Amino acid sequence: MRQFCKIWFEGPYSKWLEYSVEKDSVYCLCCYLFKDDFFHGSTSEFYTKTGFRSWNRALERFCKHVGDVNSIHDKCFNKMLDLSNHHQSIQVVIHKHSQKLKNEYRMRLEASIDVSRLLLQYGLPFQGHNESESSINQGFFLGFLRWHRNKHLDVGKVILENAPQNDTLTCPIIQKDIVNACAKETLKAIIVDLNEDYFGILVDESKNISHKEQMTLVLRFVNKNGEVVERFIGLVHVSDTSTCSLKKAIYSLLSVHSLSPSKICGQGYDGVSNMKGEINGLKTLIMKDSPSAYYINCFVHQLQLTLVAIAKKYLDVEDIFDHVSNVLNVVGGSFKR
Repeated sequence: MRQFCKIWFEGPYSKWLEYSVEKDSVYCLCCYLFKDDFFHGSTSEFYTKTGFRSWNRALERFCKHVGDVNSIHDKCFNKMLDLSNHHQSIQVVIHKHSQKLKNEYRMRLEASIDVSRLLLQYGLPFQGHNESESSINQGFFLGFLRWHRNKHLDVGKVILENAPQNDTLTCPIIQKDIVNACAKETLKAIIVDLNEDYFGILVDESKNISHKEQMTLVLRFVNKNGEVVERFIGLVHVSDTSTCSLKKAIYSLLSVHSLSPSKICGQGYDGVSNMKGEINGLKTLIMKDSPSAYYINCFVHQLQLTLVAIAKKYLDVEDIFDHVSNVLNVVGGSFKR
């Protein structure tokens, strides 16, 4: 009986001929891959899943299948060569993207980052109520970006209206990505300044406008310059303000920044009862894990309560605060202030 000849792999058919041991059949790889582009559902046995195994007529069928130049097989074969050509791959095309377009993209990105950093530094909102083209006040982000365009003509040629419509780098999603990146870099700088040293924690909780409980965490430590600084680390939502939930949220936030609770050398909270309890309070739970985490009461809150108590008992002091309050209301309500 005639059999498949391995010498066929060494001839002109070696680049596209594929043999299946399991089915004892041969296939045309290029036609199998790209048959739908030319055959539109044809069921020819040689380039479809059925394969070909008439070995006594193999050479004759091979030659007939290949055909002349610009045959269907030839077009499929050229497509397969293009697919296997690494120099025409998507990665290579992107890598060969003109340096000019890369520079323009970098200028757009740097402009958006510069404006975002300025707004973050002064705590200004990014978006306006109406950011359409017809709006006369599109918000601080687009406003400062237009100012940046007018001051730097080389940048103005590649941003906003002059940028590709799918690559303006001004949409709210891009703005949030830039803000998150700035926040991460800021936190990295704070952790580096901490230098794995001891720190104190200042914790407070409050409800936001949707009445969800939030907890803020501030670190108090001595930086590399020997200065006592306080740095805001994060704000997280908590299910409730019970001691266990707050402790879990604090430890979770510290672990995100690779900070160990054993390094806590002080803790301070607001005067909420579930935070300052002697037995089941948050202070007691943390001190069990870190005995050096001494609790420091909020002296500002104590001073406020003292002033309120004195003002209620002494009419002269009460009059002073009333006059100060009236002056502030008049000045604050003045149109020319």
